[in-house]
Amino acid sequence: MRIAVTGGKGGTGKSIVSTALAFELSKKQKTLLMDLDVECPNDHLILSIKREKVKDIFQKIPKFDFSKCVKCGTCSKVCKENAIVFIEGQYPRFIPEQCTGCNACCIACPTKAISQTEKKIGEIYYGKGYGMDLVSGEMVIGYEEAGPVVNAVKEYVKKTEKGYKHIIIDTSAGTHCGVISALMGCELALCVTEPTPFGKHDLELILDLLNVLGIPAKIIINRSDIGDKKLIGTISKKYKTEIIGEIPYKKSILDAYSKGVPVKEKEIENILRVLK
Repeated sequence: MRIAVTGGKGGTGKSIVSTALAFELSKKQKTLLMDLDVECPNDHLILSIKREKVKDIFQKIPKFDFSKCVKCGTCSKVCKENAIVFIEGQYPRFIPEQCTGCNACCIACPTKAISQTEKKIGEIYYGKGYGMDLVSGEMVIGYEEAGPVVNAVKEYVKKTEKGYKHIIIDTSAGTHCGVISALMGCELALCVTEPTPFGKHDLELILDLLNVLGIPAKIIINRSDIGDKKLIGTISKKYKTEIIGEIPYKKSILDAYSKGVPVKEKEIENILRVLK
């Protein structure tokens, strides 16, 4: 079963919940933890797992042959990412950081002046610890689009999958393309939030997205004894989404986090019982 741990807002404790759930599940069944927060992967730090790079991720980008270019600007018109800038009477200017490799410019060019080359956009890492496998993706510095890196990590796991009973997917914050890519194919999403106005606002955003994607959702309130839980209760009723866990603000959780060991919290075990 593929379970995404998401939530919209950053800093709500998605990685803590992801690692704790994977740790508990791995005690009895073969479990994979996928860290798809490719802009800032940190599950290996939380678990003190040593990673090894297993693959570089490359993306196709256009290569211009100006000897064939007639300066028509067609490539710029079809580029939805604004990666090609055209000024009348000049050759097009390419901004590689903006490119997502859609190949539209190559197809649209009337003189076949654009071919393809590639650039490195990320890396895939593998590690093992506490009875679980960990696969994480990491974008190269300066690259803008997380989606292609996330998709490459998922494709790597698909090709190398070793009969996992559970796959826990730790997504990044927000509702952008990288989060959507991570959520696709999941059978359940656990939305980690906090009882604050900001937490309430972003929880609504992620629940709206999950409704569009058709992915069932449950809510987990982290730091549940700080703030106003009624805020999250209102959203739970509005979206008819069950709150299955309330994790308190505890020093023992902070200690485990700072020491790089799995969080062992009774409420995590309760969440697993509800899921079963």
